[in-house]
Amino acid sequence: MYPHRQPPDSPHHAVLTTIASDSHTWNLLFLQLLLEEQGWEVTNLGACVPVGVLVEEATARAPGLIVVSTVNGHGAEEAPGLARAVRAVPALAAVPLVVGGKLDTSGTTAPDVHASLTDAGFDAVLTGPNAVPGLLALLDALPEHRHGRSHADAVR
Repeated sequence: MYPHRQPPDSPHHAVLTTIASDSHTWNLLFLQLLLEEQGWEVTNLGACVPVGVLVEEATARAPGLIVVSTVNGHGAEEAPGLARAVRAVPALAAVPLVVGGKLDTSGTTAPDVHASLTDAGFDAVLTGPNAVPGLLALLDALPEHRHGRSHADAVR
C-alpha cells in the first residue's frame, strides 16, 4: 500500500509511544510495521507510557526519531508536557519528535492546537488523511547522519 524503501546498511532506530492515558495499541502496531517496512528498527513502548519511561528509554536507545501516536482524544492536552520533557534532556533535544493521531475528542484538531504542539517541541503534527504520507515524507527528508528540527518543513 505504501512505497517500500530500501533499508539502509545501518538501520535508524525509532522509539514509538503513546501518551500516558492512551491504552490503544493497534495504532502503535501499524506504525511499527510501517517504520520497519521503511528500514527502521523500532522500540515500541506500548500503551499508557508515562513520560518518565519514554524519556528514560529514549535516552538509553539514542534514537533517530521519536513518534507519539494517540487515538484517545487527549493528545492535545497531554502531548505538550511530553514534548517539553523530551526536549529538556540534552541527548534528546535535537531528535526529531512527531505526534499524530486523534488529538482531541472531536477528532478535528484546530490549527492553534498544532501550533501549541510545535511550540512545545514537536517537529511535526500529523493528523487526518495526510498523516501517513506526511510521516513518509518526513522519513525521506531526514538526513542520513544528522537529525534535528530542520526537517519539519517536509511535512507542512
